Order: sequence, then structure tokens, then C-alpha cells
Amino acid sequence: MSEYFNASDIFGENVFNDAVMQARLPKKVYKKMREVIENGAELDLATADVVAHEMKEWAIEKGATHFTHWFQPLTGVTAEKHDSFITAPMSNGKVLMSFSGKELIKGEPDASSFPSGGLRATFEARGYTAWDCTSPAFVRQDAAGAILCIPTAFCSYTGEALDQKTPLLRSMEAINEQAIRLLRLFGNTTSSKVTPSVGPEQEYFIVDREKYLQRKDLIFTGRTLFGAMPPKGQEMDDHYFGAIRERIAAYMRDVNKELWKLGVTAKTQHNEVAPAQHEIAPIYAECNIAVDHNHLIMETLKKVAGRHGLQCLLHEKPFAGVNGSGKHNNWSLTTDDGINLLDPGKTPHENVQFLLVLTCILKAVDEHAELLRAAAADVGNDHRLGANEAPPAILSVFLGDQLGDVLTQLIRTGTATHSLKGEKLETGVKTIPDFTKDATDRNRTSPFAFTGNKFEFRMAGSQDSVAPSNVVLNTIVAEAFAEACDTLEKADDFNAAVHDLIKKYAVEHQRIVFNGDGYSEEWVAEAEKRGLPNIKSMVEAIGAYMDPKSVAAFEKFNVFTKTELESRVEIEYETYAKTINIEAKAMIDIAGKQIIPAVIRYTTQLSDSINGVKAACGAADISAQTELLTEVSSLLAETKSALTKLIEAEAAGSAMAEGRDQAVYYRDTVKAAMAALRAPVDRLEMIVDKEIWPMPSYGDLIFEV
Repeated sequence: MSEYFNASDIFGENVFNDAVMQARLPKKVYKKMREVIENGAELDLATADVVAHEMKEWAIEKGATHFTHWFQPLTGVTAEKHDSFITAPMSNGKVLMSFSGKELIKGEPDASSFPSGGLRATFEARGYTAWDCTSPAFVRQDAAGAILCIPTAFCSYTGEALDQKTPLLRSMEAINEQAIRLLRLFGNTTSSKVTPSVGPEQEYFIVDREKYLQRKDLIFTGRTLFGAMPPKGQEMDDHYFGAIRERIAAYMRDVNKELWKLGVTAKTQHNEVAPAQHEIAPIYAECNIAVDHNHLIMETLKKVAGRHGLQCLLHEKPFAGVNGSGKHNNWSLTTDDGINLLDPGKTPHENVQFLLVLTCILKAVDEHAELLRAAAADVGNDHRLGANEAPPAILSVFLGDQLGDVLTQLIRTGTATHSLKGEKLETGVKTIPDFTKDATDRNRTSPFAFTGNKFEFRMAGSQDSVAPSNVVLNTIVAEAFAEACDTLEKADDFNAAVHDLIKKYAVEHQRIVFNGDGYSEEWVAEAEKRGLPNIKSMVEAIGAYMDPKSVAAFEKFNVFTKTELESRVEIEYETYAKTINIEAKAMIDIAGKQIIPAVIRYTTQLSDSINGVKAACGAADISAQTELLTEVSSLLAETKSALTKLIEAEAAGSAMAEGRDQAVYYRDTVKAAMAALRAPVDRLEMIVDKEIWPMPSYGDLIFEV
């Protein structure tokens, strides 16, 4: 029987949170820290020294021997360098354990060894990690012991952002400033801060680790490069929300326990659509904390899986033929005194402030659709977007019946006079009470859907950081708020001006609103008529970062400099090419060393069997065996030919200079050669004896967990 624990007793026990600070810090130091966290006041070294000492003492009580600056470089994962608290030996043979304010505030990892897109030369090694005191430090406990982890930003010696967090914090400052401007225009003098709140839903696959270790493609690339579909996939929809198997439930229980200790509000867990696919979702948190927590969720999912003899796959498309995994980014704006700017209220047609916020967001998404698409661009995500299992690659906004009707009224007459109400839902069963349903349904095919009091950006990939999506959302909405405020602050008649502006934005940006089926071919044609971009690959999407209007928005709010954007674009192209290159080399290795030898063994055995039958009984009908041998031999020849072509294509791609041209080559030429190799191999898997086939099948992986 599993160990009993009370979630409320363990929640946050490994977090240096506000309660811990209040209990352990002197009152003056605690008050200063609250000023720094809430108002961005400057942290002096004397205060930092006191905080560092108490943080160290607290961490040691938790078993910590080392500390690390935990940061998010442009590698797609987190990074850390561990330093012990030992500082100097003493005369009595003991050692001094200390942790200074300077060590807390600043670290110096090697900047040249992380992707920089040309911002740092190889010989220019210095970079800095800087404490993000708004995201609480935590102690991570695992087989390596206990480590004090300090969330930090990471920048170069010359000040450029080399990470995901720095631009995220900048974008949060931008939207806070512009949202406060907007609130002041509506007479709000009490709210002093507006923060984007985010709740990222995380999808993932779980497979047996022993089977995983027999698949080189999963080990090297995170996805299966070969694999025929089993007789059953997800056709019956019986896995979705189905009863969670005990082995998976035990795993989920341990994941929750680990996350709750770290203060991550893991709330929802369930089976997803595809076999072996699941989801975990937290409660909302401030944007930068939510991003940190999502990294902790991904790390914890992978770490705990190993303890259960399982393997967590975070790739967007680990298996062809069944749904891949995404990460829905639920985004809203909340004041420090509890006002949600995206709450329409019971009568949204009368809520002028909400209507301005809403139409500003429509304007932002319409004007920067390509940029928002680029924020979700990831090599693995190319397998999902537009593939009738995820949002289409075309950006649109779902508002639903109620807000859609209000918007139509504004467009037609300039005034909204009513809002649709939710009707009673009658089940027809006397023992089930009737209840009032929401005023609108939801749309699971929309990339950017309004869902009651938030927007759900559904394009982000499962293994990707949600930081880029939120950087873009925060920045483009800040720009829209700023432009609205520029107009309204000059108006003689505010009420008239705000109504005119709401109508103007509603009319000019109505093309971005679509409440229908995003998977339909009719929508693709309709979107083209509307002039909406349909960006189908990461390589196409990347360039949006360097669009003049994107550069202008980022520079206006000091989120990115043009140089920082150029570096990120270069890194994105390199990442795409390198990822496909690794996949191609893995296919070459597997096909040459495992699949072709296995098929040769099979054909040899089949040939020997045919000859044996001939020798023993010459008159026997061996046409079936002969046809099978002919078919397998033909597919083997096709495999060998395709392998040769992939080897040539990969060699040519590797010889090219890094950049957009190389990325395009890998997308158009190398990926096509990979698909040509996979086709005969997957057909061979359906013929060759399972005992001879060199790796577990899809059926073994996704049904036998």
C-alpha cells in the first residue's frame, strides 16, 4: 500500500516562499524584500547578505549541501552549476559554511558554451546569472541529494539576453505599464500593478523504459523515426478521460507529491486522446513563475518516470498516426487587487473597459499573427500544427456566441445593446437537476480561444518553453494598449472617444475572428480570402521576428534589441537544421545497423525454408513463400536505395553553411529523403517475423505500459 500524505501539509515545504521569509527574516529586511518583489525597488547588498544567510540556513535544514543559479538558456532546457556552501577550512579541521548576498544575486556561468547566435564569440566566455527574486528559490531533493535552486536570468557580459526569462520579465514590465495607463483612464486609482497570469497545460506520453531503451530513435531524437501503426490506435476514443491504469496512477501520485513540495499547484490529471498519452495542468500563477513551474513540471515528469521503470516523452509527435502533444497556454491579465481585465461580467455589452481590452487584443493578434505563430515554432511542432489534431497553422480568434454577437452589434451599429444569456440545459432525466449552461460553447480547433475570462493560446509545443509565447503576447498587447491610450489621453470627450475606438478596432480587425471548424478545408480557403497568413513550417515562421513591425514593437518596449532578435533567428535556423540532421543520422544508423541486417536474416531463413521444402517435397506448392520472399527482397532493395539517398542528402546538408538556406534544405530535401526511407521500412515491419524485427513495435510501446 502506498504511503499516505496530506497535500496541504507538504505543499510548498521546499520553497523559500513569503511565509518562510516572514518567519525567518528580520522585519526590516522582510519589508525591504517585499518592496523589491512588489515594486521593483533596488536590492542593496546588506539586505541580500541577510536573505542569503537565512536562505542557506533554511536549505541546510532541508539537507542541501550545494546551491545553483537555475536558468533557462536558449537550449530548450534549464541549466545549472552546483557550488557547495563550503568556503574555507578552519583551524579545528572543520569547514566554514557560508552563502553571501553577492553569491545569491550574481553568478558567472560560461556564456560562450550556450547558444548565443553570434552575440558572444567563442573566446568571450563571461556571462552573468542574476537572481529573479519574484520567483521563489526552492530546494530540489533527488538521488543527488538536495540542491538550493535560485531562479535567475542569464545575460552576456555586454548586457544582451541569452535566455528565455530576461525578455519575459521585460515584457511583463511593458504590459504592466501600459495596462495601468489604460486603467487610470477608466478612473481606477487603486490598482498599482497588472500581471499576466498563465496556466500552461502539459501533455506527455509515458512508455515502458525497457522498451524505450530498445529504440535508438527515441533515445537520440525523442520520437519514433520508424514504426507501423498497430491494428488499434485511438479510433475508439476509449483512452481519453478513461480510467487511469494503476501503474500510471502511482507515477502521477509521485509526480504530484514532488511538485506540491516545490509549490507547483498541480491540479488536473487525466488520460489524453492517444494511447499512452496524458495531461497535467496547474492552477494559474504570475507569468514568470508559471514558466518556471512548467520547467519544473517537465523535469519532474521525466525524473519520476525513471523511478517507476517508465520513460516520459515530451516530444510533440513521438508516434505517427496518433495525436501528438501540445501545451495550451492560458493567459489573462490580473491586477494586484484582484481584478481580471478579461472578465466580461454578466453584461459584457455594458462593460466598456472589457470591450476595449478585448478589441485591443484582437488588434494585437491580427497585426502580429505571424509573430505569434513564430512564438510557437518548434521542429517537433511542425508535425502537429495544421495536422487536424492541433490548432491549424492559421491564426484566428474564437470569441464564442456571446462575445461574437456583441462584436457584430458593434460593427453594424457602433453600439452593443444586449448580451446573449445562457439557457437552461435540460437533460431529460428527472433525477438530474436542470442547470444554466454557459452563454457559448468552446472551440477546440481554435489557436487563440476566449474561454470565459482568459485566452487559451493552443499552438505551443509540448517540449517547448512557454516563455516565447508569453513574451509575444505581453508585448503585442502592450503595444495595442499603448496606442489606445495615446488616442484616449488626447480626447476631449473620453466616453465618445472610447466607444469610437472600440468600434474602429472591431471593424478593422474582424477578419481575425472565426468561430467555426478550424480543421476544415473551407476555413483554409476563407482565411486566404481574408488575407490571414498560413505558415506551415518553423522555417517559414522564424523570419517574423525580423519583420520591421515586430522589431519596432520589441524595441519600443525594450523587450528585445534588434541585435538580440537577430541572434535568436540565427539560433532558430541552426536548431532546426541540427535537429533534422540528428534525426537523419539516427535513421541512417538504425536502418544500416539494425533493420537491413534483420531483414537479411529473415530473407535468408525464408530462402532456406523454401529450399528445404523443395528438397523434401519437390511437388509442394511454395508459391506463397516465393511471393513473400520476392516482396520482402523488393522492399529491402527499396530500403537500401532510399538509405543511400538519405546518406547523400545528409552529407550535403552538413557541408552547408549554417543559416536559413541550410534550414530550408533540411526541410525540403533531407526530410523528404527521410520519409522515402521510412515508407518501405514500415511496410517491412508488417511482414517480417516479430521475433526478428530489431525493435519494439508501436503496439508494444503505447499499449503495454
